[in-house]
Amino acid sequence: MSTVYGLVTLDSRGRVADRTAMKALGWAPGRRLDIREHRGLIIVAADQQGVFAVTKEGHLRLPAVVRHWCGLTAGDRVFLAAEPDASRLVVHPPAALDAMIAQAHAAALGGDRA
Repeated sequence: MSTVYGLVTLDSRGRVADRTAMKALGWAPGRRLDIREHRGLIIVAADQQGVFAVTKEGHLRLPAVVRHWCGLTAGDRVFLAAEPDASRLVVHPPAALDAMIAQAHAAALGGDRA
Protein backbone atom coordinates (compact mmCIF):
# COMPACT_ATOMS: atom_id res chain seq x y z
CA MET A 1 0.00 0.00 0.00
CA SER A 2 1.28 3.48 -0.79
CA THR A 3 1.71 6.40 1.57
CA VAL A 4 -1.48 8.02 2.89
CA TYR A 5 -1.36 11.76 3.61
CA GLY A 6 -3.30 14.02 5.92
CA LEU A 7 -3.29 17.49 7.43
CA VAL A 8 -4.61 17.94 10.96
CA THR A 9 -4.81 20.55 13.70
CA LEU A 10 -3.46 19.58 17.12
CA ASP A 11 -5.79 20.13 20.04
CA SER A 12 -4.71 21.29 23.51
CA ARG A 13 -3.84 17.72 24.52
CA GLY A 14 -1.83 16.95 21.40
CA ARG A 15 -4.47 14.81 19.74
CA VAL A 16 -3.87 13.86 16.11
CA ALA A 17 -7.37 12.96 14.93
CA ASP A 18 -7.01 11.55 11.44
CA ARG A 19 -9.02 8.37 11.00
CA THR A 20 -7.84 7.88 7.41
CA ALA A 21 -4.20 7.58 8.46
CA MET A 22 -5.01 5.38 11.46
CA LYS A 23 -7.20 3.10 9.34
CA ALA A 24 -4.49 2.80 6.65
CA LEU A 25 -1.99 1.83 9.35
CA GLY A 26 -4.39 -0.65 10.95
CA TRP A 27 -3.70 0.80 14.40
CA ALA A 28 -6.55 -0.07 16.74
CA PRO A 29 -7.12 1.41 20.21
CA GLY A 30 -4.48 0.18 22.64
CA ARG A 31 -1.84 -0.40 19.95
CA ARG A 32 1.56 0.25 21.55
CA LEU A 33 3.73 2.88 19.87
CA ASP A 34 7.26 4.23 19.93
CA ILE A 35 7.49 7.99 19.33
CA ARG A 36 10.79 9.69 18.49
CA GLU A 37 12.04 12.95 17.03
CA HIS A 38 14.47 12.75 14.11
CA ARG A 39 15.75 15.83 12.28
CA GLY A 40 12.69 17.87 13.18
CA LEU A 41 10.17 15.15 12.29
CA ILE A 42 8.15 13.04 14.70
CA ILE A 43 8.41 9.35 13.88
CA VAL A 44 5.64 7.14 15.29
CA ALA A 45 6.06 3.39 14.86
CA ALA A 46 4.12 0.36 16.02
CA ASP A 47 6.14 -1.28 18.78
CA GLN A 48 4.92 -3.91 21.24
CA GLN A 49 7.35 -2.50 23.80
CA GLY A 50 6.29 1.10 23.12
CA VAL A 51 5.53 3.44 26.00
CA PHE A 52 2.69 5.21 24.16
CA ALA A 53 -0.59 3.83 22.78
CA VAL A 54 -3.48 4.67 20.47
CA THR A 55 -6.31 6.11 22.60
CA LYS A 56 -9.55 4.23 23.22
CA GLU A 57 -11.15 6.62 20.69
CA GLY A 58 -8.62 5.50 18.07
CA HIS A 59 -6.55 8.69 18.05
CA LEU A 60 -2.88 9.35 18.45
CA ARG A 61 -1.89 11.75 21.23
CA LEU A 62 1.50 13.36 21.01
CA PRO A 63 2.70 13.66 24.63
CA ALA A 64 3.75 17.09 25.90
CA VAL A 65 7.44 16.18 25.82
CA VAL A 66 7.12 15.21 22.15
CA ARG A 67 5.27 18.43 21.30
CA HIS A 68 7.98 20.45 23.06
CA TRP A 69 10.71 18.69 21.03
CA CYS A 70 9.30 20.31 17.91
CA GLY A 71 7.79 23.48 19.36
CA LEU A 72 4.20 22.39 18.72
CA THR A 73 1.28 24.09 20.45
CA ALA A 74 -2.51 23.74 20.34
CA GLY A 75 -3.86 24.90 17.00
CA ASP A 76 -0.72 24.05 15.04
CA ARG A 77 -1.37 22.12 11.85
CA VAL A 78 0.83 19.15 11.06
CA PHE A 79 1.25 17.16 7.86
CA LEU A 80 0.96 13.39 8.23
CA ALA A 81 2.52 10.70 6.08
CA ALA A 82 1.27 7.23 7.00
CA GLU A 83 3.43 4.41 5.65
CA PRO A 84 1.39 1.21 6.12
CA ASP A 85 4.07 -1.15 4.78
CA ALA A 86 6.48 0.11 7.47
CA SER A 87 3.73 0.48 10.14
CA ARG A 88 4.96 4.04 10.60
CA LEU A 89 3.49 7.53 10.77
CA VAL A 90 5.71 10.54 10.10
CA VAL A 91 4.44 13.81 11.56
CA HIS A 92 5.79 16.93 9.85
CA PRO A 93 5.60 20.01 12.12
CA PRO A 94 5.37 23.50 10.55
CA ALA A 95 9.12 24.17 10.94
CA ALA A 96 9.95 20.98 9.01
CA LEU A 97 7.47 21.91 6.28
CA ASP A 98 8.96 25.41 6.04
CA ALA A 99 12.45 23.96 5.56
CA MET A 100 11.32 21.42 2.93
CA ILE A 101 9.33 24.00 0.99
CA ALA A 102 12.16 26.56 1.09
CA GLN A 103 14.55 23.93 -0.25
CA ALA A 104 12.13 22.86 -3.00
CA HIS A 105 11.48 26.47 -4.00
CA ALA A 106 15.20 27.25 -4.09
CA ALA A 107 15.79 24.23 -6.34
CA ALA A 108 12.86 25.04 -8.62
CA LEU A 109 13.22 28.81 -8.73
CA GLY A 110 16.97 29.19 -8.35
CA GLY A 111 18.89 31.00 -5.70
CA ASP A 112 19.40 30.21 -2.07
CA ARG A 113 16.04 30.60 -0.34
CA ALA A 114 16.72 28.09 2.46
